[in-house]
Amino acid sequence: MAAISPATATTAASLSLPQLSSSPSSLSSPFSLSFKTVAVGSRCVRCGVRSLENQSGHRSLDFLSNGDPISLINPNSSSSPISMSASASESGSKCSKRVCLFHSDETRDLAERIVAQSDCIELRSINWKKFDDGFPNLFIQNAQGIRGQHVAFLASFSSPAVIFEQLSVIYALPKLFVSSFTLVLPFFPTGTSERMEDEGDVATAFTLARILSNIPASRGGPTSLVTFDIHALQERFYFGDTILPCFESGIPLLKNRLQALPDSDNISIAFPDDGAWKRFHKQLQHYPTIVCNKVRMGDKRIVRIKEGDAEGRHVVIVDDLVQSGGTLIECQKVLAAHGAAKISAYVTHGIFPKSSWKRFKLDTKGDPAEGFSYFWITDSCGLTVKEVMNKPPFEVLSLAGSIASALQV
Repeated sequence: MAAISPATATTAASLSLPQLSSSPSSLSSPFSLSFKTVAVGSRCVRCGVRSLENQSGHRSLDFLSNGDPISLINPNSSSSPISMSASASESGSKCSKRVCLFHSDETRDLAERIVAQSDCIELRSINWKKFDDGFPNLFIQNAQGIRGQHVAFLASFSSPAVIFEQLSVIYALPKLFVSSFTLVLPFFPTGTSERMEDEGDVATAFTLARILSNIPASRGGPTSLVTFDIHALQERFYFGDTILPCFESGIPLLKNRLQALPDSDNISIAFPDDGAWKRFHKQLQHYPTIVCNKVRMGDKRIVRIKEGDAEGRHVVIVDDLVQSGGTLIECQKVLAAHGAAKISAYVTHGIFPKSSWKRFKLDTKGDPAEGFSYFWITDSCGLTVKEVMNKPPFEVLSLAGSIASALQV
């Protein structure tokens, strides 16, 4: 069989292959396939298989331009270190519009997972470089090719150092005569630690919301913003009328994962404070709940159980984000002291500054006071995912399917 290179691959084509070996299974009988291609790099074109004559299921192919063998990859394989929602993978069959998806450097992996979820989303690229003085040198590839297209940008505002260069692209894309523009910002970073207590405190969350509210309109109207589990509920009202925020949640991913556990009938949900209870209890109302709170004892603030019973239960602590992890660990200790059989945790946004994730150990001795059975996070913070990948108790639940569905709205 002749080698297929990115130069000869098309956006839609079919092949008849006499033999194709794969892992974990192999196919020996002749079959035909149809595929779409996505440019991944200068040497590789990634092709999503749409149909197999004698085998069901979605597959992807990597065609290498140097003539290396074709590899057949099953993205639904259990060996994948990132869990994908089963319902999300069906989004490819619900195609209401075609979307060109751009991304930052940090969100490349998540962008590729999103594209794998839907035949209607096409990966596009940007050259992220810097001039000698350190300022961004940016170039949107094939800018004329996105005229009249639905365009989205997958952003990561993980630090102030990367926000300016991404804002420059975000402000430029809607002005390229596109049909619509959607900004996907899985984690809205500001406002997670600030407290407005004294005259002179600056609300940076309001500042960022105003910046995003002034993104230029596209041909189709105002920019749409997709974000997940924003930290302070009042922040959703910081945005102006010139942007359309869509507030999504990672909790459905957690519920799917809990249903797959062998002790799913023994789960209780614990909230570390009243704020977490207000944010999530309606989505998790079918589980017994435990509410913790902090009380001041002299110069110290300790965590105690306000309501609920942990005795003999697999207790899952749920919050929107974690930074140092001090509150979660205090909750772990008090829940273990009240008889919890297992303790796990879920946060949508695993920030973990200064590698604070290392504080969380795996329970290897059946003692929940010493470690966690599971610690679930989503891939909203790409840098954290790379650090904790394949390091128990951490397990990553991907937002790719949820984002792919949101882009079809």
